[in-house]
Amino acid sequence: MDIEQMKKDLGGGNVFPIGEENVAFAKYFTGECYLNMLTTERVPVGLVTFAPGTINAYHIHHKGGQILLVTGGRGWYQEEGKLARELKAGDVVNISPEVKHWHGAAKDSWFQHLAVEVPAEGASNEWLEFLPEEEYNKLP
Repeated sequence: MDIEQMKKDLGGGNVFPIGEENVAFAKYFTGECYLNMLTTERVPVGLVTFAPGTINAYHIHHKGGQILLVTGGRGWYQEEGKLARELKAGDVVNISPEVKHWHGAAKDSWFQHLAVEVPAEGASNEWLEFLPEEEYNKLP
């Protein structure tokens, strides 16, 4: 991990410690990723930090959905069948339940967001395939 480049890319938004390497979910990420669960009570909120070029696999939040609050760096969000949306600090993404999507860092920047899990009875998360590398490589 290049700490100085990370701090430069993330800017002033990285007010929480990045946490530990996300080994529990590593198989769902293409590279280096860190997770700091800020709370698991009532409304789970985790700080997720992606190294440059790291994205997660497509996934679906069943029933509850998710909200992403971007705190630093540059990244991407894409729903299946739609164009990728570039993300930067201050952006908010409201992900409805049952929407297949992925998100993560741009090739040249660290990326960080707060992931808010919207509570719902019977909520679950289903991990799927990765975006093809050639599709990711087309993004600026």
